Amino acid sequence: MSQRYTQVFAVPEFRAVFAAHALSLLGVIVSEVALSVLVYDLTGSPLLSALTFALGFLPYVVGGTLLAGLADRFPARRVLVTCDLVCAACVAPMVAPGAHIGVLLALRCALAVVSPVFQGTRMATLADILGDGDLFVLGRSLLRIVSQSALLAGYGLGGLLLTVVGPRHALLITVGTFLASAALLRLGTRPRPARTGRSGALVGDSLRGARQVLADRRTRVLLLLFWVPPAFAVVPEALAAPYAAALDTGSTGLGLLMCALPAGTVAGELYAGSRLLPAARERIALPLVSLALLPYLGYALHPGLALSLLLLLVSGAGSAYTLGLDQWFVAAVPEELRGRAMTLLTAGLMTVQGVGMALAGVAAEFAGVRATVAGAGALGTVACLLLAGAARRTDGSRAVAPRARTDRPAESRADRPDRKARRG
Repeated sequence: MSQRYTQVFAVPEFRAVFAAHALSLLGVIVSEVALSVLVYDLTGSPLLSALTFALGFLPYVVGGTLLAGLADRFPARRVLVTCDLVCAACVAPMVAPGAHIGVLLALRCALAVVSPVFQGTRMATLADILGDGDLFVLGRSLLRIVSQSALLAGYGLGGLLLTVVGPRHALLITVGTFLASAALLRLGTRPRPARTGRSGALVGDSLRGARQVLADRRTRVLLLLFWVPPAFAVVPEALAAPYAAALDTGSTGLGLLMCALPAGTVAGELYAGSRLLPAARERIALPLVSLALLPYLGYALHPGLALSLLLLLVSGAGSAYTLGLDQWFVAAVPEELRGRAMTLLTAGLMTVQGVGMALAGVAAEFAGVRATVAGAGALGTVACLLLAGAARRTDGSRAVAPRARTDRPAESRADRPDRKARRG
């Protein structure tokens, strides 16, 4: 671990957030694997089993738009702890032997509705804990690295766990991880006031905040730069099974194809975070986002397994552009809108990935797997080039709204020196 990342771990509150993130992520992975197996055992339907995974994406847009106001109108620690407790309460009934399939799927939807509120609030809280400079960028990078690493190992470990215990008992582990995460956040982070006062109904406040965030051209462009590349990047992952079958590589080839992209992402993030200065990360952000999907064009050459893995690794490494985007985004959004903006970002990111996977399947039915991946590379590169140009044109524009707000709780004198010290 580089010295820069070590500086982030030197902040006690971040250590608590990091550990809570790892625990809740473990809980989510175990629940997804166990619930899909449980649904298949109950119904014998591959469609319903797959639907449990899809339900992890689609309801994000509901929580991210209608409940985003929670991230700013209540103290962040209270929101985070409550979300963890609600998630634990959603998983607990799944353990009951008589739980109906409809109840299981509804509870899975509830988890996905709560998730963007939790993740958006946590992202905004990182800026409070680490300041809105380089430590924030590195803290976000570390959380993403954990998430990508979980993709490499988590589902395999979840499957291994189910060889030892049944799916309902595995779900008990998920309940425990959410409760442990709640305890870490409650005891390991300090209380902070809400960013805004309560103004009107929650849904109206959430939608009003989304409109304010989207009203600024600079912020819209940055959101699209976060959303559009992953919508195309997920195409090889969505089509990994039929592509492995076409290559006749078996389950080993499938596993390698699923791991290559996140492995490249982890490598790229670690290099950019540990070796590059903040100014360099910002300079390479737009060139990287413009080129990250280009390796997918190599699928048009009918590559074998080794070359396919190399193309995915290189594309994944290009995801290091997100470190530069993080810095621009937190600077562009006023503090009183930060929670809602981060929640909207998270909800959109998960939603476009789910849509991208679905559209990839439809396109592959007509054009074939290789043509679909290559097409995603071409279309995605054009879209990213256009967005990169728009980002250059909006560079330096003002944020969404004035930073001074009358409904924002006053900051105490005791907090000011502490914040200054953290940001320094």
